[in-house]
Amino acid sequence: MAKLKKKCDERLEQWFEEAIERIKKATGARTQVQLADVLEVRQSSISDAKRRCSVPSDWFLKLYRSHGLNPNWLSDGHEPVYLNAAKGHVSAENLLRETPAAYGRNHARGRVVPVSSMAGAGTDPATWQPMPVEDLTIPESFFRPNLQVLRVDSAGMEPIVLRGAFVGVDQDQRQHPDGDLCAVHFPHQGLLIRRVYYQDGQFVLKAEDKAHADLHVPATEMAARTIGRVIWVIQSLSPNA
Repeated sequence: MAKLKKKCDERLEQWFEEAIERIKKATGARTQVQLADVLEVRQSSISDAKRRCSVPSDWFLKLYRSHGLNPNWLSDGHEPVYLNAAKGHVSAENLLRETPAAYGRNHARGRVVPVSSMAGAGTDPATWQPMPVEDLTIPESFFRPNLQVLRVDSAGMEPIVLRGAFVGVDQDQRQHPDGDLCAVHFPHQGLLIRRVYYQDGQFVLKAEDKAHADLHVPATEMAARTIGRVIWVIQSLSPNA
């Protein structure tokens, strides 16, 4: 008699999504390509596992050997996170900071992302490279494959974007619609968040605080100096926060 296939219902879909989310958080894999690299499998294997709502047991064994992860935590969230903490790539505290939400509720799901200073690494004044200074938990729906999160260190965009705010920059969005907020690199200064306008063959970058003068960038340089478009801001409006 043929063996009946297990039905991939909503409960199993939820279990699979939560298990994969724990794997991604623990390994730092943000995309399916990166996840396939970590697991040393083809991308099609991940798609097959999702279709079946089943995580192969050898994936858990492989993650124990490579990252010291507890298969019971990966599968069902039962602590401890690590059976061999010496191999851990992410602190258990960060991994336990967010509890996976119900399947399909992306606004309730969280993801820990690195936050860079506006100054960046500063290794090459002609280019900008991120310098992670802390971590931030954002809603899953705020995440993008090429997201760069920054901690604002200037008052140029106040009161719209306050000093100390976190901004999400989508590095895949490099266009300059008039009035949109963009992160633009200035050699020896780091990044600035400004409203961007195109005028007479050049770009004019305007601060919200009128005490800051307009900045001008030749059109030929703007693409190379633009990191991306600001797509969200997280900040406290309370002065005592």
